[in-house]
Amino acid sequence: MSSLQALQVLLVDDNQHMRAITSAVLQSAGVRKVREASDGAAGLEILREQAVDLAIVDFNMFPLDGVEFTRLVRNSPDTANPYLPIIMMTGHSEKSRVFEARDAGVTEFVVKPITAKAILDRIQAVIFRPRPFVKTDGYFGPDRRRSNTSNYKGPLRRAADQATGDSSAA
Repeated sequence: MSSLQALQVLLVDDNQHMRAITSAVLQSAGVRKVREASDGAAGLEILREQAVDLAIVDFNMFPLDGVEFTRLVRNSPDTANPYLPIIMMTGHSEKSRVFEARDAGVTEFVVKPITAKAILDRIQAVIFRPRPFVKTDGYFGPDRRRSNTSNYKGPLRRAADQATGDSSAA
């Protein structure tokens, strides 16, 4: 997969061993440029210093966790790239955690222990099948709907949708 050689990846995890494993997976897939950070605050600093194509972040970190990191990347006035693809890694796959990450604006989600296939599948998804971004009063990030049913005839999707009957409204 030599197409990944030019990819600049930011890897943010407070566990040095997890960073080493993930970095090795990325290197074996052909990624040559991996910057590492031990928490979300250090990751944000790297984003201010250099352009990054993709961030892979741990959910649970101190003092700045992956969810807050994602919120800041998406919504901070001085963010370097609010459209940055963000893959969240976590050992906790409870629905509430997945929803929290999704609602912060995470692009993809992978559960630890990670596999090379899982990481590479998520990278391919964010590069080759990017989801459109949505901006509403309470959310900015990738469209949280995985499928778009063009023939949907039911009621409006959200209470805030206009009374026009437009089911495609964000």
